[in-house]
Amino acid sequence: MSFFGAQNTAAASSTTPAAEKDVELSEPPTDSISSMSFSGQADYLAVGSWDNSVRIYEVLAGGGSQGKAMYQHQGPVLSVCWNKEGNKIFSGGADNAGRMFDVTTGQATQIAQHDAPIKVVRWIDVPGSGLLATGSWDKTIKYWDLRNPTPVATVTLPERCYTFDVQYPLMVVGTAERHIQIFNLTNPNAAYKTLVSPLKWQTRVVSCFTAAQNNGFAVGSVEGRVAIHTDALATGSDGTIHFWDKDARTRLKTFEAAAGPISTTTFNRNGNIFAYAISYDWSKGHSGMTPGLPNKIMLHSCKDEEVRKRPARKA
Repeated sequence: MSFFGAQNTAAASSTTPAAEKDVELSEPPTDSISSMSFSGQADYLAVGSWDNSVRIYEVLAGGGSQGKAMYQHQGPVLSVCWNKEGNKIFSGGADNAGRMFDVTTGQATQIAQHDAPIKVVRWIDVPGSGLLATGSWDKTIKYWDLRNPTPVATVTLPERCYTFDVQYPLMVVGTAERHIQIFNLTNPNAAYKTLVSPLKWQTRVVSCFTAAQNNGFAVGSVEGRVAIHTDALATGSDGTIHFWDKDARTRLKTFEAAAGPISTTTFNRNGNIFAYAISYDWSKGHSGMTPGLPNKIMLHSCKDEEVRKRPARKA
């Protein structure tokens, strides 16, 4: 573990026009930003990067920020997440390894292994316990009990894992060749439904609804389209961000276009802070990594009208 950085107190007073502007996080990673995740217990932000690091920041009242800790992989970090209690961070990367950072002790240990890069890590809050799920380009998802060095189960996927999300007991997995597999985690060893993405191009992300009456999910593809399955967020390589009311199918907010791709986003536990990374997303391969591309994390203070469902119109 290493501590870094001085507190960024650049946030303006709430009475000034500048307070309406998004605030830049101090001392971002030195290479492309691949993944971000807020703790479910406090405003601590974990950030994974192609510079092989995971950085942890504290986001302060008013938009200030301070680097708190950092640990390393042996290759680019592709995914980060927290456990429910907010005292452990998990990460997976191109070194084929999954790692755990203990916030209390400041120690990082390897807790998962695949035969190819780990593209996604997600904590599954199973009733009475918890498991780490890791999805890899080796076409498997593995479930890990942190008390054991070997996976408790391995699921073979039809193709390389590009994305998955969990809202227990629902898990939705997106792979290469536009396969979508849906799991009921009460029976985690086999998908109960497999379908082909309705979108024409490669799946980039799937996201389960967190506060819906019916379980559902959204699928986003590399060309910037989103399909809803049953408040959605859409971001793009063109630097745009939109908040949507998925039920009313209306746009709640549109951000000004950024100067580079939006590589990853996340909300804090209360939904009043939205973090987004303006960073090269590797959608155009190595040739697209040109000098001068921005590499920064922005913090947006959300207003109720930006993230709340609008009342239904009366007939």
